[in-house]
Amino acid sequence: MCLAAFALIPGAYAQSRTTDTLWAPKYPPNKYAPPNKPITRMADLLARHKGENTWREPIVRDDHIWSDYVMSPPGGKVSPRLHPDTREWWVVMDGQIRFEIEGQAPFVASKGAMVQVPMQTIYSMETVGDKPALRFESNIAKAKTLYPKDADPPKAMGFEWLLVRMSRTPGVYDKGNKPIVTYDDLAKGFETKGAAPFYRVVLDDRAVANFIYGHESQLPKLDPKDKGHYHPECAEFWLIMSGQIRYPIEGQGVIVADPGDVVYVPPFTWHAPRWWGPGASCRLAMNGYADIAHLFESSQPH
Repeated sequence: MCLAAFALIPGAYAQSRTTDTLWAPKYPPNKYAPPNKPITRMADLLARHKGENTWREPIVRDDHIWSDYVMSPPGGKVSPRLHPDTREWWVVMDGQIRFEIEGQAPFVASKGAMVQVPMQTIYSMETVGDKPALRFESNIAKAKTLYPKDADPPKAMGFEWLLVRMSRTPGVYDKGNKPIVTYDDLAKGFETKGAAPFYRVVLDDRAVANFIYGHESQLPKLDPKDKGHYHPECAEFWLIMSGQIRYPIEGQGVIVADPGDVVYVPPFTWHAPRWWGPGASCRLAMNGYADIAHLFESSQPH
């Protein structure tokens, strides 16, 4: 079942779409290059870092987006900084983080909040409350970080820090991008009769992130032979926000993912994500193209 109806996504450009039958290349699935893997399970991450309140682990490294899981202790700070050419975003998975973003009033983001900062915009953050905060952090691949002149940048590895002049314009929140959105608020909207199952929370010229929410009961009966679709230009990955998502993935079998898990598919890999289980399910889908192409076999329904 194809759930890529572009005109339903807030912040997208409404446009008519046609369905054509085309010849397309289908290479064998790209290999998984570490740290990328079919599924990163939250339970395994927490077990691996048991007893630690400060850690960072790379989850996605590809040509388009880099993502890490980061744990920060109470009082842990990210000093003021900016990215000259890229947008950064975070999903708070546990705890509370206070954000200060240039041009915005400071706010505290709790579990289920997604926060973003456009390019050339100074920001900082601090873990508040009495327990560590866990965040899923994403940026464009190989993004660079700059620091105000009165800051103390981290020790350089293989390069030197140089004071420079830069004419900058803090980014604006347009195209549906917002400083903060919360899963709870979006879930209420999704449950409203007639609400679309998509909400686009990140739209950038080099990245996109969509909340995709629904119930298995809303879907047609499961077809075990349905391979789904593949993407010819870009990998795609998903952070599970609630419930379960079922993924048949070419070469990997069927994976059922739980909240906090991250599922990743390289280009040219058949996959068919499906809301799963008795309750509501939601995934945050991320990739490097605003309207990534979904290619189905011509004999498959979509």
